[in-house]
Amino acid sequence: MNTIWKTGLLTGVSLSLVMGFAHADDADTTQDTRQLDTVIVLGQQQTYASSESTESMALQQSPVTSILAQIDNLPGVQVQEGDAFGFDDWSTGVAVRGFQNNLGEQQIGITVDGMPNGGSNYGGGAKANRFIDTQNAGAIEVSQGTADIASRSNDALGGTLNFTTQNPLDERRVRVSTSLGDFDAQRFYGRYDSGLLADNKTQFWVSLSTQSATDHVTGTADNTRDHFAAKLQTEQFGIDWTSYLSIDDTLENNYQRLFSPADFAANPNSDQLTGEWTGIPYIDQLYRQAWGTLRENSLFYVKGEKELFEGVNLEAGIYRHDNDGRGDWVPQYVVNVGQFGASTVPLVTFVDQAGTPLEPTPGCVSSITYPYGGAGPEYDPACFPAGSVALQSYRHTHYQKERTGAYADLDWTTQIGSGIENTVRGGLWYEDTTRYEYRDWHQLNDTRIGPDYDATAYWVQYSREFPQTTFKWYIEDVVEVSDFTFRLGIKQFSNEIERVDLFTPDDPALNFKVSSDSDVLFSGGAAWTPGAIPGVEMFAGYAENFKAIPDTVLEVVGSSGVTGLPDPETAENAEIGVRYVSDRLRGSVVYFDSTFENRLFPAPTESVDGIDYLESSNGGFINGGGIESSGLEVAGEFNATDNWSFFGSYTYNDATILGTGDTVLDAAAGIFAGNQVPGIAENMLVFSADYTDGNFFAGLSTKWVDDRFVNLSNTWTAESYYDADFYAGVSGSALSDDLSNVEFRLNVNNLFDNDWLAGISGNGAWISAPRTVMFTATADF
Repeated sequence: MNTIWKTGLLTGVSLSLVMGFAHADDADTTQDTRQLDTVIVLGQQQTYASSESTESMALQQSPVTSILAQIDNLPGVQVQEGDAFGFDDWSTGVAVRGFQNNLGEQQIGITVDGMPNGGSNYGGGAKANRFIDTQNAGAIEVSQGTADIASRSNDALGGTLNFTTQNPLDERRVRVSTSLGDFDAQRFYGRYDSGLLADNKTQFWVSLSTQSATDHVTGTADNTRDHFAAKLQTEQFGIDWTSYLSIDDTLENNYQRLFSPADFAANPNSDQLTGEWTGIPYIDQLYRQAWGTLRENSLFYVKGEKELFEGVNLEAGIYRHDNDGRGDWVPQYVVNVGQFGASTVPLVTFVDQAGTPLEPTPGCVSSITYPYGGAGPEYDPACFPAGSVALQSYRHTHYQKERTGAYADLDWTTQIGSGIENTVRGGLWYEDTTRYEYRDWHQLNDTRIGPDYDATAYWVQYSREFPQTTFKWYIEDVVEVSDFTFRLGIKQFSNEIERVDLFTPDDPALNFKVSSDSDVLFSGGAAWTPGAIPGVEMFAGYAENFKAIPDTVLEVVGSSGVTGLPDPETAENAEIGVRYVSDRLRGSVVYFDSTFENRLFPAPTESVDGIDYLESSNGGFINGGGIESSGLEVAGEFNATDNWSFFGSYTYNDATILGTGDTVLDAAAGIFAGNQVPGIAENMLVFSADYTDGNFFAGLSTKWVDDRFVNLSNTWTAESYYDADFYAGVSGSALSDDLSNVEFRLNVNNLFDNDWLAGISGNGAWISAPRTVMFTATADF
């Protein structure tokens, strides 16, 4: 999306705000008291734990901030982002109970209005923030464990996050908004709601936004996001139709992980990336603007719902997702792939004026001490003759994914005898996916000046594609008898994935298919609402979950090809709990126990000694045992008055690493059986208070997170911390009748400017963002 429409949107938002002020006398000046919504989901006769984000949780975050941050206060959930606004997908992690989605692992399902997101991994995946603008978001539904049997995801080993979009309004409305704040953050947003059209059946909205910010360390990142979205609802031919389209174009500069506690102790406000180009390739490999994530995502779906016969309902839909992007790094050398004649130097760092590779002066000791503990003589300009020319590469990894899918869900409700209601549910889901990936290397034009590079690659390292099909069926029977509900269901996944090496398509060792079908997976549960205790619901649930072998496992294979590939990951989740709801108090207590088996364990390609840009040490994946996770989740909300609402949650989680059973293999792979799972806090506590009174609303939320381990050996502890978020808003009518259709809001995240280690992955950790202040003005007319 180009600069022209950005300028137009900025101008339109500014003019709309002015028009809103000028025409405020046409607006309704009566301000209703803002309704404090609820946090705990108390689904009648629901046999599994779930919770839901609320308007108050959305208000705690500015519109610039990623939608993922809105679920951080829910029980069992932990969201960690290295960037103040969640711009950096590289450093973003989400944990639910003992399961995690982060740079190295994808174990939690994500759906968008029930549509699968296509995975959350960095290389071709996309989290919900790629599909939904924060100001178009509805509630976020979190099923922490057993979840609904119909959920469509290839990653849902431990729960599902369903991010929803707002429905079109019944009344016509134009909304414009602008946000400004720390780290050069700015955002401009506009949305048009049609209201019900003349047929009284059709309504839609369309929105456009653009935002940008820099990083919180060196202030040199160039982060931008442009987003278009539209949603339509109509009733035609006796069918209720819903369609949605989003197009997202994002550029993010990344943050670097720290790989030792000494690095954090030395400077908790630095991730060790640099903001200035030095002309020394070994140092400039950490130049922030060359650590980049570029992504374009589009998602379209259409679904229809209809009652076929009395008691028989059908919902069916189709969707299409396209992902196109790139990941950037600047290795401190040029790979010699024959462009240097007879030279046998594999990695060229300096050449003479004629372009001949040079070796460092014998006996020279490098004076470079940063980064990664210092450089060898082959990277130090002082170890080469005067006039030597330094060389450096710009490495691009190109990602592309195309997904097309369809699903159908049918339910049939009948009465059996007196007082017994029976519902049979069943459904199918099919998806056809192809992920493409290739990597090329470009030589920098002049390492003395900056990272500009030759557009023609000097080496294409690899080129692959991974066609994949997924098929799922499920059937479930739900029986309601008096105060009891019983569920019993089965499901099965069938997945086939192919590895196609576009360099050598005829080599069977590099081109093959893998089928990974699950067993028939059982799920069930029961719920009881005892009539003698009004407002109480007791429930228990159990589910077996499965994740097919992902294409990342097939990226690196040996000469044996398919032989020796790991087994698919599986999990068993059980929970038992009680919910309570009354006029002012609602809450839940849940005990859970999960066993995660056949965990795919990757060989790391980074360490404190630096980055292996060639990934020559990548040894693929093994089934590295698993995880045993059990604990307690407590959450409650108390509406003390019509103005005051209080929420609290407590999570206890004992997540332990299970070894392979082979002590030799565990030691070789760096698996420590019996240790705690890195990144998972044993205790978390949340308390928040929200206040509303006519034109004014405000809230303060504090979350305390216990110690977490950073590495598998549990020798590095990320110390406990607390994070406080504050928001306050006021309707413009409190200031002037001319501003009655305008709302102003202030957000302060990390209110007390604390430092902690945030996201954890691959035996490293990202630093937290400092206090961040944002101001937002929104006008409706």
